[in-house]
Amino acid sequence: MASGTADRINALAKRIPTGPLYAIALLPAAWVFLLALQNRLGADPMRALEQELGLWGLRFMIATLAVTPLREWTGISLLRFRRVLGLTVFFHACLHLCVYVALDRQFAWAAIAGDLWKRPYILFGMTAFVLLAPLAATSTDNMIRRLGAAAWRSLHKLAYPAALLIVLHQLWLVKTWTAEPLAYAAIVVILLAARWRSLAPRRPARA
Repeated sequence: MASGTADRINALAKRIPTGPLYAIALLPAAWVFLLALQNRLGADPMRALEQELGLWGLRFMIATLAVTPLREWTGISLLRFRRVLGLTVFFHACLHLCVYVALDRQFAWAAIAGDLWKRPYILFGMTAFVLLAPLAATSTDNMIRRLGAAAWRSLHKLAYPAALLIVLHQLWLVKTWTAEPLAYAAIVVILLAARWRSLAPRRPARA
């Protein structure tokens, strides 16, 4: 992308306040719950509600992972929005988990424990949630100062295994590998590969 175009987009992005974006990021979840209340989610609305919330979490995870490669490939910097995107991932993961625990299993902890044993994709999803929780808890400027920039960056690398676990959770959950889940998986793998290349130590140039 031409540097002039990237500069104009970056200048526009700097003028966008991040506060209202938190409310906008909640709209997908609100829309899905509205469809559920109107009984417009098909024959199994609870399962559809659960899956749609998880799917939106995956979509926002892709958007979060894309921020750094987008800057490196095009010069467009959306880093100031990454916190909003990351917290939105966690928000949808929380709702996805709550629907499963409260509505699907109705707090039957023995049945939930059985699911973790019999259905590995649920274990993948739970593990991803556990990895995301400390990232959400340390997303504030105050926590960055308390942890220190280096420790904070190291901690937030947990987003990468969490993204892989979310993809495995989603692929195993849908059971039919159609174009959409495979496309999501491919995008996550590409973004993680790009991030790994940027983080890999550089070899010294030969004389």
